[in-house]
Amino acid sequence: MGTIAISQNGFQGAQQGAQVHTSGIDWAHLSDAEIMLRVREGDDSGFSILIEKYRKQIVHFMFRMSRNQAVAEELAQEVFLRVYRSRQTYRAEAKFSTWLYRIATNLGVNHARDTKYERTAQNVYLDQPDAETGTTPDVADSTLSVEQELVREERMTAIRKHVMALPERQRNAVLMHKYQDMDYKEIGEVLKLSESATKSLLFRAYQTLRENLKDFA
Repeated sequence: MGTIAISQNGFQGAQQGAQVHTSGIDWAHLSDAEIMLRVREGDDSGFSILIEKYRKQIVHFMFRMSRNQAVAEELAQEVFLRVYRSRQTYRAEAKFSTWLYRIATNLGVNHARDTKYERTAQNVYLDQPDAETGTTPDVADSTLSVEQELVREERMTAIRKHVMALPERQRNAVLMHKYQDMDYKEIGEVLKLSESATKSLLFRAYQTLRENLKDFA
């Protein structure tokens, strides 16, 4: 069976017997879906474009789910491998990113189940500034005062505990909403929910977090 190799620099090879075309296309003028459709038709040169665009995002997303950098890197590679292997079945009925995150979410959930990670070990730092944006999600809808700074570590521990205690679908929705900057429609497409159902899902998740974290507000 042939394999493909993916590194930080992109797509390094194709399945055995496949050809990487150099079509001279201006990829910047194509949507992600159009690029993936070309990959589906056998033009593997577009796959590197998609990896370059989404690899960092997917690694970050998998890290939020696993809290282990090495595992996140491996899972991200597996996500792109699955995308490539599924290229013949790709249909541009939804955004490429939606299809990509659906694969990533399913893989992350299955990995957590298969490896039986304890939720307390899956630290999701919703109260810690994001490494890429430098922003801090407002889970408790308040700005930390001087007094609250003194109990920050305790609050962060509580946040990690309660986020990982959320039902699986709520937890994944929070990760996509807060850290991947995905809107309700995009999250709903990944989780196969309507936009209104997604809003309700996130509302319940944040209500639960605020209720459980009210002592730290």
